[in-house]
Amino acid sequence: MSDAPVRQQSTAAFYGQAVASFAVAMAATGIGILRLEASAWVRGFLAIAVLYLVTSAFTLAKVIRDRQEAGQLVSRVDQARLEKLLAEHDPFDKV
Repeated sequence: MSDAPVRQQSTAAFYGQAVASFAVAMAATGIGILRLEASAWVRGFLAIAVLYLVTSAFTLAKVIRDRQEAGQLVSRVDQARLEKLLAEHDPFDKV
């Protein structure tokens, strides 16, 4: 009666494309900051800002994923309880 949850997994091509895209974006941003005609303080500030933005994005993605997984776990527990109640229920039993 219960369906096993389908585990969605990314393909190797999608994973590779995501890693390559991230590497290209970071490299382009780094090169842009290094070639910027500004003082070292400005370039340093921009580099720190980019690193902070990247770490914040990773943290946000992890928090969103963790909340989604927790919601799925609660949903599975509720589904198991409902299935147990339905299995124990006898519709022909007199009240």
